[in-house]
Amino acid sequence: MSGDVQKGLEGVVVAESNLSYIDGDEGRLIYRGHDIETLAAEATYEEVLYLLWYGSLPTAEELSSFSDTMAAERDIDDRVRSALADLAAADEAPMAALRTAVSMLSASDPEPDADPVEPASTLRKGRRITAKIPTILATYQRLRDGEEPVGPREDLSHAGNFLYMLTGAEPDDVAEETLDMALILHADHGLNASTFASMVVASTLADTYASVTAGVGALSGSLHGGANQDVMETLIEVDESAKDPIQWVKDAIDDGRKIPGFGHRVYNVKDPRAVILEEKSRQLGGASGERKWYDHANTIEAYLVDDAGFTEKGLAPNVDFYSGTVYYQLGIPVDMFTPIFAMSRVGGWVAHVLEQVEDNRIFRPRAKYTGETEAEWTPIEER
Repeated sequence: MSGDVQKGLEGVVVAESNLSYIDGDEGRLIYRGHDIETLAAEATYEEVLYLLWYGSLPTAEELSSFSDTMAAERDIDDRVRSALADLAAADEAPMAALRTAVSMLSASDPEPDADPVEPASTLRKGRRITAKIPTILATYQRLRDGEEPVGPREDLSHAGNFLYMLTGAEPDDVAEETLDMALILHADHGLNASTFASMVVASTLADTYASVTAGVGALSGSLHGGANQDVMETLIEVDESAKDPIQWVKDAIDDGRKIPGFGHRVYNVKDPRAVILEEKSRQLGGASGERKWYDHANTIEAYLVDDAGFTEKGLAPNVDFYSGTVYYQLGIPVDMFTPIFAMSRVGGWVAHVLEQVEDNRIFRPRAKYTGETEAEWTPIEER
């Protein structure tokens, strides 16, 4: 087969979408016409879910009804809870545990649908999965810490309820608002790898559980969802080394190490989400009196951008460079950072699945064949 090959589908347009727009040169991210800066400052995650799934911002009455319906779906089946206990005992990675649990949710679905990709069915299942992922994650974390799981509450926000289930105590306003904002920032981002994986599965007319499970699987890879964990582990290493952060980075570069959290397939300038999270990290550090995580990250960024030539290479901080410091200051374990990414991005996966099946055509790209075409057959006794 002849034709040019675009590795990683870079620059290839495979779908139309009115969900999110990214301007990589200007550093803009828009959800259905609304700048991410406005949504992060003014909206709640529930409002953003409604915007992505239904196409417009909700009225107060619509938001109340939507949030109540979501909250009523938060609890998980005993079989899922038991499976999580087994996975915790086996010391399974949190993203792998999440992948298993999301797939299991279909077994306890109270309303099997004749048409698994009909929009109402997709929305119902998507809402159900989105509501339960925080419970899955908080339950798993407590089980592997040897603590009893804390059941969900319907009177708390999506973000507040997760922090409550994780710690056993109601979060303060700052923690709740910070996590809520982080969930908004990660809710959608065009046709990233996990979103595209969800769309490919949906294009086969598989149900929403299968599509979201595919998204979780794709997000678990270190080239996609794991960078926030890598950044925080790097900052911890910098702190424990007792070196000046700039000297540590110089030594790391000399040793051929990559600095995580820099560079993006789409952005040529600083990720607008990183700008927002940088300020939130600074505020959290100032409020707690523990500024070192923000200071380390900020010092490293300034050196790499201003002195190490990263700007000329088109390398700028992406969302992961500061999200890890925010999560860490909220007391969230480092290997739970990517699962929290999934807790947010599921909103985008469901929205893109809805778009895909609305005007569906199964994804079936071609590969450029580079093998032989006239191979000679050798009988087995002569091989």
